[in-house]
Amino acid sequence: MIGYATLGTNDIDTALTFYDALFATVGGKRLMQMPDARQLTFYGAGPDKPMLVIGKPYDGAAATAGNGTMVALAADSREQVDQVYAKAIELGGADEGAAGTRGPEEMAFYGAYFRDPDGNKLCVFKMG
Repeated sequence: MIGYATLGTNDIDTALTFYDALFATVGGKRLMQMPDARQLTFYGAGPDKPMLVIGKPYDGAAATAGNGTMVALAADSREQVDQVYAKAIELGGADEGAAGTRGPEEMAFYGAYFRDPDGNKLCVFKMG
């Protein structure tokens, strides 16, 4: 159902370094980069799968992280949740909640939360 979500950046080089290394942890990669000033860069496992796009805002104003806005990345295992979270922190991301089980046990939601160098909030999670 979700095609892609976009996160803004004020420093495209720092953002792409962060996401190149972060998504390598889960088998994601750059799929496409637009050749214009915004440098929208699409990441994912394939163009037919949900993607995350990183780029400069369309209006030319500064990118800001939305309060209450978050992108959640699905993981294949709890171990992968731990790996992605650790990689995000290693790459300069900020902790927003270490890996652990949250919510009702019957949902078995295991997640970790962090912010990228621009302050965008992400979650990596495994259900079950």
